[in-house]
Amino acid sequence: MSTNIDQWDVEDNHFWESTGKKIAYRNLWISVPALLCGFAVWLMWGIITVQMSNLGFPFSKDELFTLTAISGLAGATMRIPASFFIRLAGGRNTIFLTTAMLLTPAVGTGIALQHPEWPLWVFQLMALWSGVGGGNFASSMSNINTFFPKRLQGTALGINAGIGNFGVTTMQILIPLVMTIGVFGALGGEPTTLVKDSGWIFGKIPAGTPTFIQNAGFAWVLSLVPLAILCYFGMNNLKTISPDSEGTIAAFIKITWLYTLAFIPAMIGLYLYLPAPTGLGLLNMWVAMPLIIGATLLVMKLAAFGTMKENIAKQFAIFKNKHTWSMTALYLVTFGSFIGFSMALPLSITVIFGDKHLLDAATGVWAHVKNPAAPSALTYAWIGPFVGALIRPVGGWISDRLGGSIVTQVISVVMVAASTYAGYIMMQAYHSATPEIYFTQFLVVFVVLFAATGVGNGSTFRTVGVIFDRVQAGPVLGWTSAVAAYGSFIAPEVIKGQIKAGTPENAMYGFAIFYALCLILNWWFYLRANSEIKNP
Repeated sequence: MSTNIDQWDVEDNHFWESTGKKIAYRNLWISVPALLCGFAVWLMWGIITVQMSNLGFPFSKDELFTLTAISGLAGATMRIPASFFIRLAGGRNTIFLTTAMLLTPAVGTGIALQHPEWPLWVFQLMALWSGVGGGNFASSMSNINTFFPKRLQGTALGINAGIGNFGVTTMQILIPLVMTIGVFGALGGEPTTLVKDSGWIFGKIPAGTPTFIQNAGFAWVLSLVPLAILCYFGMNNLKTISPDSEGTIAAFIKITWLYTLAFIPAMIGLYLYLPAPTGLGLLNMWVAMPLIIGATLLVMKLAAFGTMKENIAKQFAIFKNKHTWSMTALYLVTFGSFIGFSMALPLSITVIFGDKHLLDAATGVWAHVKNPAAPSALTYAWIGPFVGALIRPVGGWISDRLGGSIVTQVISVVMVAASTYAGYIMMQAYHSATPEIYFTQFLVVFVVLFAATGVGNGSTFRTVGVIFDRVQAGPVLGWTSAVAAYGSFIAPEVIKGQIKAGTPENAMYGFAIFYALCLILNWWFYLRANSEIKNP
């Protein structure tokens, strides 16, 4: 069949069984590994920063937390234009180009990590560039949504997002592994010696061991090149969804142009937010983030040209629908938490459990000294995201049968309770000379949180398919995923701030309050007796 498909009516059972099903699943199974690699490149800074600390890079814990936050913010911001790519440029064109774009931050990060003496801004730039991988989710979900009938969208989107989210786990397992060996020989550069104990899934790696941190970036080249080729020759553009996508080159220009436009407000916003010497430190997080979102939308609207301008204007219609905003909040509960905790957890384990916390009775000041019994973040951090990604398709399947909103309600209750208990455990550990005794409870409660987010991701996808028609569902999925992705910026920054203040528990208590408010929101819009849309 042609790359460009003119007829597509999957709500017609005959068309679906005879033609559509095969094409839809082929695009889905190519989309999944491409999205997995997007997640991996985007979120790799959560693991890289832990190893930078172990290698003695000359940056503070605050600066390392900020690197993870920068990649998170950039990825979320890139999702805003990416949510419009499918209609503007076509599915095959978009997924191919955005997958190929991942090569630049992967290679650039590998080069930078060979030079610990380079200034902080170089690593911040690479973290910013890695955000391209975060943008991939919005376009990928918008694309797969168009290939499947409504009755299967919860399952299809759950598979795409769930297995795609394994990029987090894959990255958290693969990067510690490839850092232990010279995968690329002489071409991969020289090793650097650990100054602190490190680890991987099989246990600790002692200080003094040579390590190839640059492989954290270089390793992705091995999968990205064949995946990009597979996307180009194996995927399709649906002309019924993307009637104005024009030719391949024109589509590439649109994507590149809109991504460039999104980078500008992200960089300006970060410059105003980040402290000296990198930035001006004029704005706090809660001001900088909405300004970046608003500026990105404004720049896109003003700078779009040709048919792109008209199509963007049409898709902006989703902002007039109140359900766009309710689903944005609910998706922030699920995916925002998943991605935020994935980014913040490795370094949080390192900071909270890596030191003994001793109170000086005379001065009332806490001292933090190295804990020889500390668990390795690189050994355990992958477990929670693994569970969250593994259960995500199950959440879609259950929601297809029970209704998305009732599933969202149940998992919101679980997240309120788990987040509250996680805060309590973090408080106990951060005020203990033996924090490791609390680690098992800490890990278990975060696994529960990740599992709840995984189920909830599938349920929100299903609810979007019920509320919105096919034209609006794709852009809404893209938009909600964009805003939710700011969780990868919020969580590291909030947890960093509360750890610095000596009250890490307040971060989790704050998240619990937000979950409780969204629980009420979900009931009001979709579950109460007189709700406008009953689901179920």
